[in-house]
Amino acid sequence: MYTTIQFIHSYWAYLVLLIVVLATINALAGLFSKKEYGAKDFRISLFALIVTHIQLLIGLVLYFVSPLGVQNITTNGMGVVMKDATARLYAVEHPMVMILTVVFITIGYSKHKKKLLSHGKFKTLAIFYTIALVLMLSRIPWSQWF
Repeated sequence: MYTTIQFIHSYWAYLVLLIVVLATINALAGLFSKKEYGAKDFRISLFALIVTHIQLLIGLVLYFVSPLGVQNITTNGMGVVMKDATARLYAVEHPMVMILTVVFITIGYSKHKKKLLSHGKFKTLAIFYTIALVLMLSRIPWSQWF
């Protein structure tokens, strides 16, 4: 079960990264080009929200079944995990920062719906999705990807 969930989490992450990059670029382009916010823009931001939430759910399951997550903390203790950079990345940093990423995307998406003008919608999405993207890129375990 662990390897299947890890496989799904790893490959779904490529889709998440691609969609969040596209949604961020779309929001920034809409902000700077001063175009009207349309259905396509809404769908792109919504799709980014959906794929990140699915990834969060997969990641939470993985966190509890993986030997690198909760099991590592309960087996070795938090002190040992925090002293090892790799163990700390998988058990603490990656999960917490990715949860923050999902929170920023969720807040940005929720706030942009309340804005009436296109500029406000794009500005809200651009700010929150850019923060989320930077956070996401900062804690991806790149050694596992390549």
